[in-house]
Amino acid sequence: MDETRNKTGKKAAIIAIVTNCILTIMNITVGYAGGSYALVAEGIHTFSDVITSIIAYIGFKIGQKPADADHPQGHGRAEPICGLIIVLFLTIVGYEIIDTAKDKLLNPNLITTPDVYVAIMAVFGIIFNFAMSSYIIRIGKQINSPAIIADGEHQKTDIFSSIAILIGVVVSNCGFPMLDPIIGLVIGLLILKTAYTLARENIDAILGKVPDKKIIKKIEKAVKQTPGAHEPHNIKADNYGPYYIINLHIKVDGDLTVNEAHEIVHKVEQNILKIDNIKGVSAHVCPLGSDYEHHQKIDE
Repeated sequence: MDETRNKTGKKAAIIAIVTNCILTIMNITVGYAGGSYALVAEGIHTFSDVITSIIAYIGFKIGQKPADADHPQGHGRAEPICGLIIVLFLTIVGYEIIDTAKDKLLNPNLITTPDVYVAIMAVFGIIFNFAMSSYIIRIGKQINSPAIIADGEHQKTDIFSSIAILIGVVVSNCGFPMLDPIIGLVIGLLILKTAYTLARENIDAILGKVPDKKIIKKIEKAVKQTPGAHEPHNIKADNYGPYYIINLHIKVDGDLTVNEAHEIVHKVEQNILKIDNIKGVSAHVCPLGSDYEHHQKIDE
């Protein structure tokens, strides 16, 4: 499973890096030649995609490392940490684009009307970015990689940027060249919005936010399907980015021997480990029929 995940993640990263290098060159070249600051800004944004794809892959590789004495739960949180590095990079890029757009708006003599080639490049960018970002996000979700999903979501903003550029070129050529730097401003704001969303998601992962309730339901089902195991409760799923570590309590017949109870617990743990994205399980035994007070307000 880990080997397949590694190969899939590597493939997504290489495709993102290579294709974005090509797109960066095309956007900046056509942007300068066609007199479109918005397209040049998009080229800078696309170059940031190259950097973030590299960062995402580094986080992915570190997250793949197995558990060791110093990191008994593995290195999975390296992925959301790299996701935050991507957020920082996005914030800087977004600010720079907004700042340059502001200068052009305050100095209209710097504005030129974009050439028709810019519109052609924008159409190409829409198609290209839709295909690439959809692929990367799909792969990220398939292998449950926060870093690769963050990279795909980052690149998804390029679709809206290209649409905005296309509209800007058409309107500018109709006698409103001021719209080009305004589109550049919009691109910068879109980047900052994406940065905010990714920051929230990756911070939640680092802080161990409870995952989708569907996972809890699957855990409860796995326990109830284990002979001798009853009433799963106090289920805690600790979020490590690409995987979860589970702690829970189960009830068994109080008249069982320690060996018999241990065997049931072991089977429960093995059944839960069969659920996707769960890497570790620890189950505590409670006697069936007893009113056990856990004294933890967050327990349910």
